Amino acid sequence: MPLQDIPLTASANGILDEQTMKKHCVLSKVPLQIEIATVLEIGSGPSPPQWAEDSSAKQKTDIYALSGKWGSDGDRLISGLTSVLRVSGEWNSTVLPSATYWGQYEEITKFNTDLNIAERLWTAWYAWMQNDVLATGIMSFMMHELVYFGRCLPWIFIDTLGLFKSYKIQNNKIPALKEQWDCAKFVLLSHFTVELPQIWFFHPMAQFCGLSTSIPFPSLWTMAYQIAIFFVMEDTWHYFTHRAFHWGPLYKAIHKIHHQYSAPFGLAAEYASPIEVMILGFGAVGCPILWCVFTGDLHILTMYIWIVLRLFQAIDAHSGYDFPWSLHHFLPFWAGADHHDLHHEKFIGNYASSFRWWDYLLDTEYTPDALKRRREGKAEAKKAQ
Repeated sequence: MPLQDIPLTASANGILDEQTMKKHCVLSKVPLQIEIATVLEIGSGPSPPQWAEDSSAKQKTDIYALSGKWGSDGDRLISGLTSVLRVSGEWNSTVLPSATYWGQYEEITKFNTDLNIAERLWTAWYAWMQNDVLATGIMSFMMHELVYFGRCLPWIFIDTLGLFKSYKIQNNKIPALKEQWDCAKFVLLSHFTVELPQIWFFHPMAQFCGLSTSIPFPSLWTMAYQIAIFFVMEDTWHYFTHRAFHWGPLYKAIHKIHHQYSAPFGLAAEYASPIEVMILGFGAVGCPILWCVFTGDLHILTMYIWIVLRLFQAIDAHSGYDFPWSLHHFLPFWAGADHHDLHHEKFIGNYASSFRWWDYLLDTEYTPDALKRRREGKAEAKKAQ
């Protein structure tokens, strides 16, 4: 929206001051180049200010365009303003954002009481960072690392201290602490060299596809049904790509690294070659992006919650433990640790990530029940001959 389309109110001394800006407009962080202009009239009424180009002022200045609409209570959020306009046509380089994150949070809270705490924290982060690509990149990478290693930590303690041995699927293969440390170093190297560059370019790609980073957040129902769809989409992608990786040449060139551990443990969930990380990772990131392209309806918060749940699923599936309270005992179509542990032990079957239906439908399920069904099927086929 052009700068002149926005109603502004000047203070008594002719300066569009910080309070005025925060009270009456929202900042759209879109950089543009304009020539310094002279304000002919700034009124307190609803009509927009009038502008005229000052031919003597040829200096071009990077500014942020003010845009937005009046809020229902006249209060709208402002973030990232880096210049204050004076009636004389000069630009004051006073920096309005607070120097600290919590200072930014307090300013946003003061003028946006309709936002909940999570929305204020979210908005303060982007306002404080002043760079959306950097803000999203840091937040995405830190979220991934904290969730991944945070979720792995309980399994490390369980294996190291020898807890819950009766629930260990392959109870004769307990990973040593050094083995887990070596795995952690490999995974960290992969995160910084393979995943970090992809995360860095995620924001511009996502915004190009229409993904939202703004407030308010989507409803719980919207996030729930979209995440359910992502689980189904990713599971389908994972099944067919994972099954392809078990074809001889691809297994040797790509997937063999992941099968170094025949008795998996939590940290081994992302222990894989760079090619496998990128291809299988497309299911987790690419499927939501495709959804966004076709529907135009996806918020990055939904994406984050989906990634967190997918990480939990992957780590728990590699944990090597099957408890009476494990999810697959309540949802029979859920894969779980027993499903994937057999895949690592036998190197065949059970290719899906979250659900069992693709393995069941395409007869690649490797479980005692599935083996029994095959034996009975072969016996009946022989009798029919």
